[in-house]
Amino acid sequence: MNDLCIDVGYVSINKYGEQLCGDHVEMIFKEEGSTVIVLADGLGSGVKASILSTLTSKLLATMLADSLTLEDCVAAMASTLPICRVRKVAYSTFTIIKVTNNLEADIIQYDNPKVIFLRDGKSFDYPMVSEKIDNKIIYKSKIKLNEEDVFIAVSDGAVHAGVGRTLNFGWQREDIIDFMEGIYQKELTAKTLSTILVDQCNNLYGGMPGDDTTACTIKVRQRKVVNLLIGPPAISEDLKKMMTLFFSKEGKHIVCGGTTSILAAEYLEKTIDTSSLIYEDPEIPPTANIEGVDLVTEGVITISRVLEYAKDYLKDNQEYYQWSYKRDGASLISRLLFEEATDINFYVGRAINPAHQNPKLPIGFNIKMRLVEELSNSLKLMGKKIKVSYF
Repeated sequence: MNDLCIDVGYVSINKYGEQLCGDHVEMIFKEEGSTVIVLADGLGSGVKASILSTLTSKLLATMLADSLTLEDCVAAMASTLPICRVRKVAYSTFTIIKVTNNLEADIIQYDNPKVIFLRDGKSFDYPMVSEKIDNKIIYKSKIKLNEEDVFIAVSDGAVHAGVGRTLNFGWQREDIIDFMEGIYQKELTAKTLSTILVDQCNNLYGGMPGDDTTACTIKVRQRKVVNLLIGPPAISEDLKKMMTLFFSKEGKHIVCGGTTSILAAEYLEKTIDTSSLIYEDPEIPPTANIEGVDLVTEGVITISRVLEYAKDYLKDNQEYYQWSYKRDGASLISRLLFEEATDINFYVGRAINPAHQNPKLPIGFNIKMRLVEELSNSLKLMGKKIKVSYF
């Protein structure tokens, strides 16, 4: 059985003064195990570039995911997208990475900086063949994948970083390779690697990017399961079934909520150790310990913060510098769900907690259900495989 999966994460920053980004990343995950990722860089910047890159990436990703040939895709783009009057070019530049069964990658590149490929944390040269399609030189590569292989696709903004400011000739591809080899750690996710790279580009631009800048990272990794239990079941007779299913699952186990923790401890015939009741974060209740459970936290307040971090993760990931090192319950859950897990199973009890029905609470009725739904949706957008079971 193939236990490999791919982790994809990207970050973009807009050209200084622009409200829209001229780069766009489109991802399509197919049920049969193939994934198509397209990074498109629209001509110029602003609204026109944003439209061009969005159309290009969506068109290419959709057609390639449906197994159309590259020739057909390029021809369709040429006939569909508008032509720039000045440059006489119909569409943006693009980088395509198609991963099949998490075992093989096809890379197709047109006029973007060449994809950086790291194997065991070091730059690895890969073969490229050129092909002329619709008067455009397209570079194609096919690579057999190993665990921990990393692909980094960037837009022009990355190699132009620092021009006229901190660097005379911009941040060359070789410089980016040196930087990524230097910061690479096996436990860093694709999103985190992209975040660190784009933050460095922004620093070189002095906080005022001269071009839209995007990094999209794809990382091959082993599947890892994390299970999260929150809330007692609506019918007390279902408690044993819920606990048996939860603790029989492979992977790590997180228990959230005071009552839930008590019930889990009773099921395991263990005690709850609250000796570490230290507020690592004044707004997040402290964690506890139960033998046989990887992490024990409070419920709604902690999960609310995890959801906040998840929404930020899907955008510019600036909160990463908070939860990536802190020891409070929300940060620990975030690291397990965002960085470690590829497959996440939620076990959600529907019992009503009177404390959560306070009309003054901002999220409103049945806060726990809403939190779990929003968090699971956010995790799906991260590319995680999610299953939610209600009791």
